[in-house]
Amino acid sequence: MRSPQTSKPEINAHAFRVLGVDPAVAGATGYGIVEFAGSAPRLVRFGALKLPAHTAFASRLREIHSLISRLVAEFLPDAIAVESVFTALNMRTALKLAEVRGVVLLAAAQASVPAHSYSPREVKSSVAGYGAASKQQMQQMVTSALGLTAYPEPADAADALAVALCHAHLARARDRFVVAMGTRAAAVASRSLARELPIASGNRTASARVSKL
Repeated sequence: MRSPQTSKPEINAHAFRVLGVDPAVAGATGYGIVEFAGSAPRLVRFGALKLPAHTAFASRLREIHSLISRLVAEFLPDAIAVESVFTALNMRTALKLAEVRGVVLLAAAQASVPAHSYSPREVKSSVAGYGAASKQQMQQMVTSALGLTAYPEPADAADALAVALCHAHLARARDRFVVAMGTRAAAVASRSLARELPIASGNRTASARVSKL
């Protein structure tokens, strides 16, 4: 397992923290944790789990599940974002990759952390603004977004950070939309109430006159 790269390890209770995972069948499974305490993202930790080539697949699943469980317990993410199965893969590889994603999702469920999946194109579009961006372009964008002085290595870790950034951006945009719609709904309700109050007042006056007759 590669040595993880990290910044300050403290937990900010007011930050929105996401664990991104780039699952792999035979190569390295990348992970990256970012958080938003304000408008800009901050790197928390990134790294990759690389097992020997001869490691049995069942053992790979166990190690990946153990890794995600440890990261969740240590960093308490608000969400886990996982890259979905790439449809261009052959069936055998796609099925194995689905099993790898399965143990990641299991670790999330066991910790009651919401999990979200994004296709490679969705991640690239969100982070780089281009659905067919190359790995180098993604590393450049991740480096720029997080204010790093060097590319995140290995590339699997950079991909995981991109997945985390993708979910963070979309979740924050959704929250702003909900707040905006809630404010708009409250304003509409207020205007409706203001229109109804004179009518209600008039009805009460009319009722009072009738009662005096």
